[in-house]
Amino acid sequence: MSGPTAGFWQERFEKQQTGWDRGAPGPQLMAWLDQGLLRPCRIAVPGCGSGWEVAELARRGFMVTGLDYTEAAVTRTRALLNAQDLRAEVLQADVLQFDPDARFDAIYEQTCLCALHPDHWSPYAQNLQRWLRPGGTLWGLFMQMVRPAATAEGRIEGPPYHCDINAVRALFPERDWIWPRPPYVQVPHPGLSHELAVALTRR
Repeated sequence: MSGPTAGFWQERFEKQQTGWDRGAPGPQLMAWLDQGLLRPCRIAVPGCGSGWEVAELARRGFMVTGLDYTEAAVTRTRALLNAQDLRAEVLQADVLQFDPDARFDAIYEQTCLCALHPDHWSPYAQNLQRWLRPGGTLWGLFMQMVRPAATAEGRIEGPPYHCDINAVRALFPERDWIWPRPPYVQVPHPGLSHELAVALTRR
């Protein structure tokens, strides 16, 4: 398999090398929630990491399924939920293989696409489409992490991998998804450039 393995991520958690972790729910998720744009529903959080978003969504009445294929991430998320007396489904699963029992109303995608090697982006995007009901929304934050060797020499560097918005449009084409018009909100990420926030509706 191209790119980082479950063992790679397990080691990062064990060594506390989790620079992507803000220690709180992402600010754009909070904005979508506080603005009333994202309302309680059945929602998936692939690549849920330490579980901050899973816990916040559960607190606000969502039916949440958190997914991560790293044991340490699943353990952390469950511990966070237990500490706050919150309930959510948390599964150790490979997002390239996961097949839900029923479709979701929404998916919150922030850290999973940029953590996957680009070789796996297409099947992952196809899975997200299958997981989501027609009319459901993919709430996406796409990492903008341009590196000189990538633009000058075509090297694939990551994680996190640069989620060029043109590549993302190819993964989630207009024939299958309704795209809002740019410009998209830029969400600063300490040490990791920024993300572009886009809500895509499945046709």
